Amino acid sequence: MDNYLKATPFFDYNHPAVSAWLQEQLAGVPDDPVEQMKALYLAVRDGIQYNPYVFRAEPHTLSASYALESGETYCIPKAVLLGAAARALGIPSRLGLADVRNHLSSPKLIEWLQSDVFRMHGFIELYLNGRWVKATPAFNQQLCQMMKVDPLEFDGVNDSVFQEFTEDGHAHMEYINDHGVFDDVPFDFILEGLQAAYGHLFTPQGEAGPVSGSLEQDMAGGS
Repeated sequence: MDNYLKATPFFDYNHPAVSAWLQEQLAGVPDDPVEQMKALYLAVRDGIQYNPYVFRAEPHTLSASYALESGETYCIPKAVLLGAAARALGIPSRLGLADVRNHLSSPKLIEWLQSDVFRMHGFIELYLNGRWVKATPAFNQQLCQMMKVDPLEFDGVNDSVFQEFTEDGHAHMEYINDHGVFDDVPFDFILEGLQAAYGHLFTPQGEAGPVSGSLEQDMAGGS
């Protein structure tokens, strides 16, 4: 279990920005692990905008501190930020990776990826009350409202994973492949998987950079 508590270059809870953010978010929160993680889950879910277009093939962009500093990122760094916060509190955390099919993605995002499958979707597992519980702080509340799905909640007891259907019964998210859980971010494994799935996004040197726009702009009909 010790590996799930360590600070790493990705789970960098000893970074000043992460430490300051953690102290700010827990002000007034009861000294109870479940209540603390519920508060932190909401802080990550809604305080960091979900934006897949900012992906860069650079390791530091998957760290907890970078997620905070950038203010917008995608599922893996958001999960890592929540996991780093947990480790700072002595709560074990591990990163989960899966492939999901998003039935409600924007046409622009599907065109960019050339697929409706999101490879290497990230979530976090937290060890609370003697068991591992999944938490998925990816989609912020405003984006969920645009997609007409309820934002994922987290109660510290039940797994928080993407809904299979929207509130009006349409297909939303389908988990199609489980890559397992990891005590640290397996950057090379993630990059290899993304290059295999979305080779057109990478240069011959293996580089990939962010593009303009956001998923919220897509859903609002913006450019």
